[in-house]
Amino acid sequence: MSWSQVTHTFPPRSKGSYLVTNEIERAIDSELRKYKIGMCNLFLQHTSASLCLNENVCREVREDLTMALDHIAPETLKYKHTDEGPDDMPGHVKSALVGVSLNIPIKDGQLALGTWQGIYLNEHRTYQHRRTVIITMQGEKRK
Repeated sequence: MSWSQVTHTFPPRSKGSYLVTNEIERAIDSELRKYKIGMCNLFLQHTSASLCLNENVCREVREDLTMALDHIAPETLKYKHTDEGPDDMPGHVKSALVGVSLNIPIKDGQLALGTWQGIYLNEHRTYQHRRTVIITMQGEKRK
């Protein structure tokens, strides 16, 4: 069994859901191609952003996801943790609900995503933040 690890920093983004599949694939391409079979773990090192898999074609899905998460954890609740502004605690709630890691199978040197699946980076804070993901691949490499 072989292991590889890449750290990738996304450019600053403001609140929203962003399709980042191509960006992730570019960051790991040279290592990913070496694997015949395995697992790829993406771990976002932040508490007010999240990662998920979802629709990779229709932009409205990303907009609707952001709207739905705002409805679930609105800024208008009487949060006690407000040190970093009214969007901070709702960002923590959304991150806890959606999660900060993904496991995606590797098949023949590619991420084995479904036809309509894409990797989303969900930024839950209003202002732009730079986010970092650690991408760990393990499995059997090609001979």
